[in-house]
Amino acid sequence: MSTAAIAEIFTDADAAGYLHAREIGVDGGPEVSVEADEPVVLASVFKILVLTAYVRAVAAGELDPTERTTVTARYRIGGVGTAGFADDVVASWRDLALNMMTMSDNAATDVIYHRLGADAVNRVISDLGLQQTQLVGCCEDLFASVVSDLGGTADSDLDELLESATPAQILALDAVHPVQTSHSTPRDVTTLLNALWTDTAAPADACRQARDIMALQIWPHRLTSGFPAGVRIAAKTGTLPTWRNEAGVVTYPDGRQHAVAVFTRATSLTDRQPLVDASIGRAGFAAVEHLRAI
Repeated sequence: MSTAAIAEIFTDADAAGYLHAREIGVDGGPEVSVEADEPVVLASVFKILVLTAYVRAVAAGELDPTERTTVTARYRIGGVGTAGFADDVVASWRDLALNMMTMSDNAATDVIYHRLGADAVNRVISDLGLQQTQLVGCCEDLFASVVSDLGGTADSDLDELLESATPAQILALDAVHPVQTSHSTPRDVTTLLNALWTDTAAPADACRQARDIMALQIWPHRLTSGFPAGVRIAAKTGTLPTWRNEAGVVTYPDGRQHAVAVFTRATSLTDRQPLVDASIGRAGFAAVEHLRAI
């Protein structure tokens, strides 16, 4: 399928699409690019960077993965996992890392991020040469920017602010504009994935741990939806108003592996957009099949 035909998959879903696909370990080889160097909102795809910093810290002996910590009310912002729990949670660092990646637990992410420090996460970006990637804090910082943009205060309820906001207010949020929030490009994201899958982002055992965790993600409605049974997928989703993303590595039964990063921006603010979700899988599959046919 041609690049133009892949781009049309997004158009048919009433969204703009940004995609990059490449074979793992094949530098300078064939690629599929649809606006692959355009800045995109990372949303929770940034958690791959946090995961990389986490496994690096464990490998360096700077963090005991079995040590337990408490996720307090500070991080209770709603959503899945510990972020939505009614009470404080005591968990090990490795279990929080699992929650962060498998179900996109925002509270688990921020506890890990604060334990590692922003410098450790930003070091992943600089070490891997991700020149178009920039983080503006963690989930807590992103949500604080949304509250501020909507005229709220530190005591405001984020969900209530969003429910009462007009479409124009939502579309004006810094959080949905790439250059004003945590952002990257599809090409930078596949560079990160390739480094994790070739043991160059961290020591080999650490990279393997990251890959194993990413393979346990529970969401099947985006990238996974486009691939047949027998193809293994290790990936991370990301979602913000208008933005629906997923980036990961697909492994075929013959052992060939491909990194795929797909970012979409819908024209509608509707919460449920199955056509856009499905376009991520359809475009990802089309891109990988094109590479496999070369």
